[in-house]
Amino acid sequence: MKKLLTLSFFIAISISLFAQDWPQFMGPDRNSITTQENLLTTWPDGGPEVLWKVGVGIGYGGPAIKDGKVYLLDRDDKTGDIMRCFDLNTGDELWKFAYDAAGEVMFPGSRSVPIVDDKHVYSCGPYGHTYCIDLKTHQPVWTANVWTDFGGQIPAGGNPGFGGGSSGFPTWAISQCPLIYGDLLILASQAPEAGVVAYDKNSGELKWKTPSLGKAGYVSPIIVKIDGNDHLVMVTASEGGRGQETKPGNVVGMDPLTGEVIWEFNNWLCRIPVPSAVDAGDNKLLITGGYELGALMLQVEKQADGTYTTKELFRTEEFGDQTKTPLFYEGYFYAEFGTNSTRDGLTCMNMDGEIMWKTKRDPDFNKGSMIIANGLILATDGAKTLYLIEPSPEAFKPIASAELLTEPEGGGGRFGTQNWAPLALSNGKLLIRDQSQMLCVKVAE
Repeated sequence: MKKLLTLSFFIAISISLFAQDWPQFMGPDRNSITTQENLLTTWPDGGPEVLWKVGVGIGYGGPAIKDGKVYLLDRDDKTGDIMRCFDLNTGDELWKFAYDAAGEVMFPGSRSVPIVDDKHVYSCGPYGHTYCIDLKTHQPVWTANVWTDFGGQIPAGGNPGFGGGSSGFPTWAISQCPLIYGDLLILASQAPEAGVVAYDKNSGELKWKTPSLGKAGYVSPIIVKIDGNDHLVMVTASEGGRGQETKPGNVVGMDPLTGEVIWEFNNWLCRIPVPSAVDAGDNKLLITGGYELGALMLQVEKQADGTYTTKELFRTEEFGDQTKTPLFYEGYFYAEFGTNSTRDGLTCMNMDGEIMWKTKRDPDFNKGSMIIANGLILATDGAKTLYLIEPSPEAFKPIASAELLTEPEGGGGRFGTQNWAPLALSNGKLLIRDQSQMLCVKVAE
């Protein structure tokens, strides 16, 4: 009997590891790494099997996966946001909930990744509408608006134009991926009267908010370990440039339970920050940006009096990522450093800021997404191709590749594929989306 129970235990653990969910932005631990095993390392000529496809609206919002269900905040700019739920195995749409949130910005459409717990799915739309939806009734439990509730105004017509306009509304809209910490739902409001806010995830009661931490960008908060304790880290945008006086942005560490600011670094130069901070271990954080602004390594240090300070370890323009948080794996960083004027492609950097290699345009990687599974990188190139890559500081080591995405019927027009959304992986099924469809691809046994 004891042997039977032991066998059952190990079978349960094995199933749990194999079927690990992807319930939020960047996966179970918010670092784009999963315990998925048994990846297929040999692909047929046509690429891995596409199990199903569904039509989606234009945009860049990625899916979350929990308990065999896929959650995607889709969007129709003429009417509003649409929470859609699909069956992971079949692609059948199980339910949807829509709400009014009309508006349009440059590069319109969806923006963020929902987060799912055992009872609710939470989302934040491009105009700040934050919804907690019951997984059983498919109806909202509570709603808030992280922008207008804290002094923010929506520009007339919805589009502030390049530069954000006088309202301060982000040029490319609000791009927050919610974070659950205990019973809190945390988002960066970045409104005039609040920097980061936390709600009771079950009731929607506002539990804490910080003052404004700096100019609005597109970064979602993340939890990192400092001296073994959880710190909530937020990155804000710099101001000025282009002939105007530059005011640097901030990197801020907070207590996730109270919002108390514990430490700050006040010299981050990126007008359009998107990636979250990367926990590099040993109280080190990598901060990255696009637009040739590169990366910065910070050391957070505890002083004798219990306070914390920050120290810049290095800064480089040779490594960065315009839209995604870099991967950190076995002591090396990997990012797709495609910018408006530079195409460095997939780039590898060590802990000291030394560039190990770049693919440049051969092959080109530009605003795609990457995850680590079974010790390998699954990466999209931002356009049409999926790659399987061995992570190595020695060289770019592709194992397989396949062109899975195609231009929409009638041509790509203004948008093309623009496969810029974050990937999601669960139970051997990889979800990829572009400007017209979401694909479920079999990548593991």
